[in-house]
Amino acid sequence: MGEIKSAREIAMAKIEELGEATDEERLEWKHVPDGEQLASKHLKKDCNLVAETDGYEEKVRKYIIRGVVDVLIRNIGLPVNDRAKRNNKRAMDGLKALKSDKVGVENVYSKIRSVFNHYIEQGEQQRKQSYASLKAEFEVKVREALQQQLGLPVGINIDVESQPQFQEEWHRMKNQLDSQYLRLLEEYKQELSGIS
Repeated sequence: MGEIKSAREIAMAKIEELGEATDEERLEWKHVPDGEQLASKHLKKDCNLVAETDGYEEKVRKYIIRGVVDVLIRNIGLPVNDRAKRNNKRAMDGLKALKSDKVGVENVYSKIRSVFNHYIEQGEQQRKQSYASLKAEFEVKVREALQQQLGLPVGINIDVESQPQFQEEWHRMKNQLDSQYLRLLEEYKQELSGIS
């Protein structure tokens, strides 16, 4: 029979297999989080990212910028309200300031803006139509159920929008409608990540 090892012994064995961390890895572990904090600061109150990152020596700066870029890209989302629109603008402005391939960034931004415009214009119309359709469908079902169970008159007003089942179904339907936009947006965000 084999020897039974504790979780600590197994973990220590795996650590030994990994070997010693390189200087580059240590720099990355230390400075990427600093970049993430800087990005968070930029999103909260617009700051000059170029000036902020220029203060670091080159070997550290690339990790700071990686942290900033990762957070800014993750913070680009659908323009569901004014706050999201402001957040997108700050994130996109920050990325453009830090990326050296401005033309490549702007090409991706035009695709992202197209998704945003479609989401705001046609998407809003789709959501309104779907909401009205779902509401009408739920009203019919609830009215039929009430009439069948309680014999209530058909003309009674029913507030289906406050019903948890309606809210749950609407949430599911809205997510389904938004998923097409999110897929495209995710694709463009990946494209942004690959631009220097």
